[in-house]
Amino acid sequence: MAHCDVCGNEYDKAFTVITADGVSRVFDSIECAAHAIAPVCAHCGCRVLGHGAEADERIFCGASCARAVGVEHARA
Repeated sequence: MAHCDVCGNEYDKAFTVITADGVSRVFDSIECAAHAIAPVCAHCGCRVLGHGAEADERIFCGASCARAVGVEHARA
């Protein structure tokens, strides 16, 4: 059985995520995977689990957070 890279739990249904840069990580839940690899909003700090918005080389959870820091071209 595999051990989760985040919490260390040994779980027979663990899964592996291979990122675009080739890094392989093992998780026992989507929650642990999100904690480890989901980007963080540059304004509010929440994990970006959907598409989010990207502007000026920063990632935001949505257009409202992007606009809050002055990114005028962000749309919902």
